[in-house]
Amino acid sequence: MAKVIIAGGGLSGLSLAWFLKELRPGWEVLVLEAEDRAGGKAWTIIEDGFVCEKGVNGILDNKPSTLALAARLGLEPMRSNDAARHRFVIKNGHLIQLPVSPAQFLSSKILSLPGRLRVLAEALVSKGDLSKDESLADFARRRLGREAFEYLIDPMATGIYAGDPERLSLQSCFPRIHELERDYGSLIRAMIRLQREARKKGKEGPGAGPGGVLTSFATGMNELVDALARTLGPAVRLNSSVSSISKQNTGWRVFLKNGEELEAGHVVLACPVKAVSEALKETAPDIVKLAVKINYPPVSIVCMGIKQGTTENSLNGFGFLAPSSEKRSILGALWDSSIFPGRAPEGYQLIRTLVGGARAPDLARLPDASLLDLVVREFSELVGLKGTPEFVKIFRWEEAIPQYEKGHQALASEIDFALRSYPGLYIRCNWLGGISLNDCVANSERLARQLAS
Repeated sequence: MAKVIIAGGGLSGLSLAWFLKELRPGWEVLVLEAEDRAGGKAWTIIEDGFVCEKGVNGILDNKPSTLALAARLGLEPMRSNDAARHRFVIKNGHLIQLPVSPAQFLSSKILSLPGRLRVLAEALVSKGDLSKDESLADFARRRLGREAFEYLIDPMATGIYAGDPERLSLQSCFPRIHELERDYGSLIRAMIRLQREARKKGKEGPGAGPGGVLTSFATGMNELVDALARTLGPAVRLNSSVSSISKQNTGWRVFLKNGEELEAGHVVLACPVKAVSEALKETAPDIVKLAVKINYPPVSIVCMGIKQGTTENSLNGFGFLAPSSEKRSILGALWDSSIFPGRAPEGYQLIRTLVGGARAPDLARLPDASLLDLVVREFSELVGLKGTPEFVKIFRWEEAIPQYEKGHQALASEIDFALRSYPGLYIRCNWLGGISLNDCVANSERLARQLAS
């Protein structure tokens, strides 16, 4: 009888199994992955010398969880190039670089002079009703003004969630920003205070962006997946899809779609909402009723390899995002070969473009040829692409990023409360507790310590 069965071999499930094995070496831990590979949305495809990330392309080093795990696995992380500090937003059909300092902001063309003055007046805006679950859009317009919302905050929601800021919850998506208004009454006053306190300690204070340096590995994010799977060995079973689970006197019984039955003292569902709902539809319909409220819009990723010099723009930077007010057909693009070395063969550049999301889900489902035509057309207009790409790879995620919409925090609390009626059953995936890979690993380590204690 397995001590713990984990349904789902993404980074949440793999890291949970690794932490459990470290804390309790004698325990039997089994990871059941439905697909023929582990890793979930951390998935690297290497073809014709191009290193294409099907999903997440790195982790920020401002949180220790994932990089600490990588170090314990013997991996050597690779920091992004300095060019990755240059990020762009489309405005009036042109790419405008985002400012990275107060001095750059004052002279930037990203906002008009009235728009910049409105941002500076944020320190005078009174504190909002913090008991309300405010949308990201409402918060940004209230504190920073309409223009800053359209060209600074809306693209951020696109880049992180591929979401609709009118529906995304500030408190759930960006809890730190919510806390700064609560504790300091103003984001500007908070930054001034925190920078002053940091200088007293000889440290660098917080900036306007998310902070941290994007970090990956020489051959992509699959290095982390492969290292975890290699260390766990037979504890990871592929092509093992869970159909349902049921409570037993001594623990839980897990039924696989191949007819196999397993028993465990604890079951952790580390898989998306659809798989959790299928597994629990008979045993815990109350949890299913809550979980299905979480929305996953589709996203397609178009990887293009082009020869250097075939664009008017040098593509020397992180990439760009498209505010919804610009009415573009793409969400944005990452210039991967400028972000990390070795992502494209000598003389070539690698670009990944995102299409769909909450803004335009139907575009993500276009046939390959139509999707490529759309992306090439947008790139011709925005960066002066001449001709067609020499390398193309299209990836599709029908359920891409879980949306933390208004009411998400209350929904998560209801799910947590409902789980108390099912001792030994846990849910650990990115639709609860944070969508980033750092959040997933940190939450898995926390759960492992809880189980081991």
